[in-house]
Amino acid sequence: MRPAARGAERVLVLTRPGCHLCEQAVAIVAQVCTETGTGYATRDITGDADLLRRYTDEVPVTFVDGVQHDFWRVDPARLRAALTRR
Repeated sequence: MRPAARGAERVLVLTRPGCHLCEQAVAIVAQVCTETGTGYATRDITGDADLLRRYTDEVPVTFVDGVQHDFWRVDPARLRAALTRR
């Protein structure tokens, strides 16, 4: 869980241990979410067989408001735009 109270996260990043792209994506998400005052969370897919089966080749996967936004890389401008429009 990050900046907002639990349950208030608008951004979710699916990750797995040892994934360098995941580390980069989380850093970008953290920066953009801090700038916009948006909460975010990360979730390790290795603890969930369904998520692992679905997203194993796409992590990191970023969701905004429950909708898949990106995978592999996060474009900060695109994420910022998604978070500032409702």
